[in-house]
Amino acid sequence: MNARLVVLVSGEGTNLQTIIRACSQGELEAQVVAVVSNRVAAKGLSRADKADIPTELVVPSGEERDVYDTNLARVVARYQPDLVVLAGWMRILSNSFLSQFRVINLHPAMPGQFPGTRAIERAFAAWQAGEIEQSGVMVHWVPDEGIDDGPVIVHSSVPFHSGDTVATFESRVHAVEHQLVVKGIALAWQETQARHEMSGRASP
Repeated sequence: MNARLVVLVSGEGTNLQTIIRACSQGELEAQVVAVVSNRVAAKGLSRADKADIPTELVVPSGEERDVYDTNLARVVARYQPDLVVLAGWMRILSNSFLSQFRVINLHPAMPGQFPGTRAIERAFAAWQAGEIEQSGVMVHWVPDEGIDDGPVIVHSSVPFHSGDTVATFESRVHAVEHQLVVKGIALAWQETQARHEMSGRASP
């Protein structure tokens, strides 16, 4: 059984492209059934269009966060996803959304390090200050409104190299992201299926 994925994006959508490719090549037992963005200019929308994947635009208009998230959840629910994948989604989701779906997030840092925005730049600055020797990437569950602190599904380190610039380090981080997002989705789907099987056995 293939997982039904709804991917939420706010920007370039390079990780989305990786997910689409992995699905089409059979690397993932999954199908991207919709791509949703909160930004009109998100290039991820055009990537989805080229792959004939339905897109939805849910742009904030000054409403309360819970109201926005309830509307977003209504849109996403139409596609009946098994997993919602945050791949460069630049909004913190409230429980109005998270309580309705199994959600995973890709974050360019190691567990417990550099939560929130600009994680790559902050890690690079910490390395320059002699505070760390490596950073990394993780895929984690998003069970609540905590910022990049949900249960980790998979993670991988990304070392710094002598002579690194932000650009060279960022390119290596993105390369690891492309590998890890596919692995993370596969592991999340395995866990989800296992939960379904266990709940099925527990039913009278």
